[in-house]
Amino acid sequence: MARPRTPLLSRERIVAAALALVDAEGLPAVSTRRLAAELGVSGPSLYNHFRTKDEILDAVADAVCADVDLSMFDDGTDWRAALVAWARSYRAALAAHPNIVPHLAQGPGRRPSQLRMADAVYGAMLDAGWSRAQATRIGAMMRYFVAGSALGSFARGFVDDAALYERDYPHLDQAHLLAEHQQRVDEGAFETGLRALVDGLALRFPAGDAGTARDAPDA
Repeated sequence: MARPRTPLLSRERIVAAALALVDAEGLPAVSTRRLAAELGVSGPSLYNHFRTKDEILDAVADAVCADVDLSMFDDGTDWRAALVAWARSYRAALAAHPNIVPHLAQGPGRRPSQLRMADAVYGAMLDAGWSRAQATRIGAMMRYFVAGSALGSFARGFVDDAALYERDYPHLDQAHLLAEHQQRVDEGAFETGLRALVDGLALRFPAGDAGTARDAPDA
């Protein structure tokens, strides 16, 4: 029997094609018609694997999060070091695909990789002695911070034009140089914020915020 001229369609192929579109052109570029054209199949054939465009984007977001390392929550690492290591891995995964972040930031929904991640972080905080309420807030806070840092570049937001700043914005007299040092500026900002968050949590831990109200998720 002759092999089909095009590879058989699969969820993995659809997700890979959708991720490539998101990376190259952003979320608006993804449609079932466009994906079908990219894959060389008819539009209706996609519905054998996904019912809607949102389901495809959910699968793309979940595939990105599947690359996040969670091992630090299972190997006995101190909760502070675990949060730092996880946040770095999480940011690296999102920074590689920043265009998917707005969809991913809607929350885990039914996405398995994101739910596993939420479960790992929340469980580790409970095991460390934080209350249910505080564990919930810590997980939310870290997600806000990491997603925001991966969404775009702070340094690239400033134009390379010294004249723009020198007259009306005297405190920004070096802002025209930021884009030139984008990686160092952005990564330094992330590391500064990450350390401030975790160190701040550590200061609160002995004060009695952890280990109380364990039965209420938002007490």
